[in-house]
Amino acid sequence: MVFVNAGTLGVEPGRRDELVEILVARNDALTEIGCRIYEVGVTDDEPGTVYVVEVWDDAAAHRASLELPEVQAAIAAARPILSGEFGGFRFTSAGSPLRP
Repeated sequence: MVFVNAGTLGVEPGRRDELVEILVARNDALTEIGCRIYEVGVTDDEPGTVYVVEVWDDAAAHRASLELPEVQAAIAAARPILSGEFGGFRFTSAGSPLRP
């Protein structure tokens, strides 16, 4: 079973694209530590929100990723432009029709 982390990040007005740029910067260390999917998205209906969906080998891989220097640097770069509004959910997947 895989671990899924899906959330929203509130961003200061006019800085959404800056946050997206930080989040989509190439980071091969994520794959190496167990990240299967990391998708970042936006919608015109909510210009102050960035959406992130992550799929990991397990919850431990997700926790370990937070200690990576690359991830720490991205967090430090993103922190000043976040509004403090966060949402989301986490769960262990019970399965998918797209994989065995």
